[in-house]
Amino acid sequence: MRNPALTTCPSCGAATSPEQRFCGECGAALAVVCPKCRAPVRPGQRFCAECGAAISASPPAPEPAQTESAPEVRLVSVLFVDLVGFTSLSEAHDAEDMRDLLSRYFAVARTVVGRYGGTIEKFIGDAVMAVWGTPVAHEDDANRAVRAAMDLVAAVEVFAEEVGAPQLRARGGVATGRAASWASSNEGLVVGDRVNTASRVQSTASPGTVLVDQLTREATARSIEYQDAGAHEVKGKAEPLHLYRAVRAIQRVPGRDGHTLGDAPLHGRETELRILRDLFDSTVERRSGQLVALSGPAGIGKTVLLEELARYVHGLAINVLWHEGSCALTGDEVAYGALVSMVRQRLRLGAPTKAEETVEQLHEALRELLPSNEDFEFASPKLEVLLGLPTQPAEWSREELFAGWRLLFEALPAVPGSGSA
Repeated sequence: MRNPALTTCPSCGAATSPEQRFCGECGAALAVVCPKCRAPVRPGQRFCAECGAAISASPPAPEPAQTESAPEVRLVSVLFVDLVGFTSLSEAHDAEDMRDLLSRYFAVARTVVGRYGGTIEKFIGDAVMAVWGTPVAHEDDANRAVRAAMDLVAAVEVFAEEVGAPQLRARGGVATGRAASWASSNEGLVVGDRVNTASRVQSTASPGTVLVDQLTREATARSIEYQDAGAHEVKGKAEPLHLYRAVRAIQRVPGRDGHTLGDAPLHGRETELRILRDLFDSTVERRSGQLVALSGPAGIGKTVLLEELARYVHGLAINVLWHEGSCALTGDEVAYGALVSMVRQRLRLGAPTKAEETVEQLHEALRELLPSNEDFEFASPKLEVLLGLPTQPAEWSREELFAGWRLLFEALPAVPGSGSA
């Protein structure tokens, strides 16, 4: 006769006693809990004594195990940035003040690294370690890492002024190469010589500068201007490391009329550029528009300032639709001349030609952007009015015209291949 005190393992059918928590044959969990309130349930109990929910005869499914990917070797760029002057600053301030300062610094670091598509690996004291190339790889990971390093070092200078600690500076180091990488459900991990090298490179840099190793420099030489920093003996390396100081981004990006932006350096306009970049970042984060008026006599650097902003936008990890337009100082198109230039540039209409040819080009481009016939019929005649093309006479209000023009720009982000321009 079967012993009534014994129960059966629901997984393998082996006999078990009520005191057992796991099956002695297959290791399956034997404890049963209420599926609704998770209160313990005795063997044979049909309803929960706490909430009255019906109890399944089977034990609950085990908690999902944390998964971990198999280690793999990947080409990565590792960034280290730490604060210089933080220790002496800590001695003169309360611990709570320094904790708040570090929290703000780490928030700035997350923003800058995330802006360039990197991953914060860890915070070590007042140092930040970030990586590009894992878990997602891009062709320009090294370029992103160096630009993020320069931005973060510059951001700390501004941040230090805001908190009243001008002696606080940052220095950065970037190293590129192969490293072992794997990820669990909780975190990613990169280990190898490149991690140690990036840390050593950073410790060699002077406050306010960014140094990179030879491989990083070779991978970014066409987009970053460098100064030779010479060979350096570093701890843990048998041979000296030849390092280079990152000076500025020189990446050529599409500019007006299809030409590429030049490499003219920016001098004396760093404050204005920082304001423009902050306004752009605020626009992205808040998803709200910004109107900036930049005026001044010829030759003071307005064009170079715009080109520096274009370089900054082009290097971010987000797709940006960059439009440029201009209008003449005299003539009938003063009010909407800039918008006309933008529409022509985006739809690749080229210079004004015969009206019939332009209408045909416009309709062809709009058919791709506005597959809905209703949207096409709504926007097309209003854009013809904007471009000064012959169209059927109609009495549209200002709001109706704007709605047709806006429909074009609202459709652009959904079109594949309409990235930054």
